[in-house]
Amino acid sequence: MSFDTKAVSSNWSFPTAVRFGNGRISELHAIARELGSSRPLVVTDTGLKDLYPVQRALEALRAGGFEAALFHSVKPNPTGTNVADGVDVLRSGGHDLVVAVGGGSALDAAKAIALMASQTIPMWDLEDIGDNWKRADTSRLVPVIAVPTTAGTGSELGRSSVITHEAEKRKVIVFHPRMMPNVVVMDPELTTGLPAHITAATGMDALSHALEAYCAPSFHPMAEGVALNAVRLIKQWLPVATLEGSNLEARGQMLVASGMGCVALQKGLGAMHALAHPLGALHDAHHGLLNAVLMPYVLEFNAPAITDKLNFLGRFLDLPSPTAAGVIDWIFELRETLDMPHTLSQMGVQNIDFEKVASMGAVDPCAGGNPVPLDQAALRAILMAAKG
Repeated sequence: MSFDTKAVSSNWSFPTAVRFGNGRISELHAIARELGSSRPLVVTDTGLKDLYPVQRALEALRAGGFEAALFHSVKPNPTGTNVADGVDVLRSGGHDLVVAVGGGSALDAAKAIALMASQTIPMWDLEDIGDNWKRADTSRLVPVIAVPTTAGTGSELGRSSVITHEAEKRKVIVFHPRMMPNVVVMDPELTTGLPAHITAATGMDALSHALEAYCAPSFHPMAEGVALNAVRLIKQWLPVATLEGSNLEARGQMLVASGMGCVALQKGLGAMHALAHPLGALHDAHHGLLNAVLMPYVLEFNAPAITDKLNFLGRFLDLPSPTAAGVIDWIFELRETLDMPHTLSQMGVQNIDFEKVASMGAVDPCAGGNPVPLDQAALRAILMAAKG
């Protein structure tokens, strides 16, 4: 099947305002002014602070007369301390806008900083359980412009942030419907400097969102359609973006696919994320890479419940074997093409406390979206298969 559509500069609104296209970062000062800002705060991670995307964002703001401040104390797995420190900087500097520049870590931290700047309750009170989000004060929210530099989490189009609770050594999903950034600037040029192994790992994270959303048993036909197309785009463009890092068409298509994966995940996630969250919290491992390693083992576990869905996916993707087994084989082949590890041991995650990870996974909010009911024994079995 061929559905080729060239990624061209354009504006759209789904589920928030998006400015897509090469060089669109130059419009950052105009967007900040539209949002009524006079003192923006750029939030990023330590590894990105001196690199082109952040410096280009600061340059674009200065071109419009803004003297933007920079907060960069964000870890690859952002923590509650990172968020609290960012809130202190935002409040003390009198900042009225957060410009989030980076991958999922920076975007998640930035969205949480913007939300918590006007709160009096602890951030953990807004964990994505039941109606906790209703506890938030939304009368003075700080607006957010999101500028993704990776095509992975799609956090720029999400209503939550994954933050590590250091005291409890677990990842917490902090949720509020109004955590969605006000404007997203998707500029493919900002992603061209991303190393191949990070391009691959973040791209597989996007795939994990789309696959788990597609397989989730809940009824959300719109999210399911978005998920399907995201998988198709990733199949076509992730190898190109990884192996030809300067290919702007591939970079742009992956930014779109990443955002689509995040939009789709409201249909549900599953065992990939239920296990990746505790593994990431306990071993400080890359979230996208964990999802990439866990992916085929989770699909194999779930296959009896999703055979028809995977068969359809195989046909939709034009796989040589359009079956559930063919989809799983494609995942293994894709990882081989991208030169990725196939087991947790190969990616350096050692000395796993299987019972602890499985017990944490069983109570993770994502576990409820798995097409096969999960308990500690089931998650332990998946972990053992993925261990290597």
